[in-house]
Amino acid sequence: MARTALVTGGSRGIGAAISKALKAAGYSVAATYAGNDEAAATFTEETGIKTYKWNVGDYEESKAGIARVEQDLGPIDVVVANAGITRDAPFHRMTPEQWQQVIDTNLTGVFNTVHPVWPGMRERGFGRVIVISSINGQKGQFGQVNYAATKAGDLGIVKSLAQEGAAKGITANAICPGYIATEMVMAVPEKVRDSIIAQIPTGRLGEPEEIARCVVFLAADDAGFVNGSTITANGGQFFV
Repeated sequence: MARTALVTGGSRGIGAAISKALKAAGYSVAATYAGNDEAAATFTEETGIKTYKWNVGDYEESKAGIARVEQDLGPIDVVVANAGITRDAPFHRMTPEQWQQVIDTNLTGVFNTVHPVWPGMRERGFGRVIVISSINGQKGQFGQVNYAATKAGDLGIVKSLAQEGAAKGITANAICPGYIATEMVMAVPEKVRDSIIAQIPTGRLGEPEEIARCVVFLAADDAGFVNGSTITANGGQFFV
């Protein structure tokens, strides 16, 4: 029987590439989204991947949504916590609302996504938790105190879960993408985009599919000795 994978924020950008790659690798995939019904419907029509709408920042919504996924597809074996938002502003102008919105989605959202499936993974003796962090969680970024804090916090979650889950056959790992050619990045003015690329030794933006391939590797049954690790996929822009 195919294993079941849940990808939050899985109908657009990096998340969509992850969802499609996991399906191609033989997983039954569920993708969540927060608000764009039209994009989600188009994604399902084009890929055959079921989409589910809920706010990952809300625990009860997440718990209920996960229950629907498991009812439809079976117990969740692989969780890819990919959903994330930005609310950028220099720190002296950042509002409490901008801080909290990013914390709720990018940090608390990981807890809300993993916590409901953790007991089942422990009982079955298998689980894969993969958190999509960011280069900016490793090095920081001007105007992103909120975002960088959450993405650094995600790495702490992974390192702790790796220790707690190891004896039960559960791994927890993170991927830190650099600048990827998503819709959001491509919407940046060309001059700004060129300045970003100039900082990347590879000389180009990454592709969503390159992050997806990292996920497929970490999700595999035979990746059980890779635990508590961070894969940096940034074209050589930053080293840890």
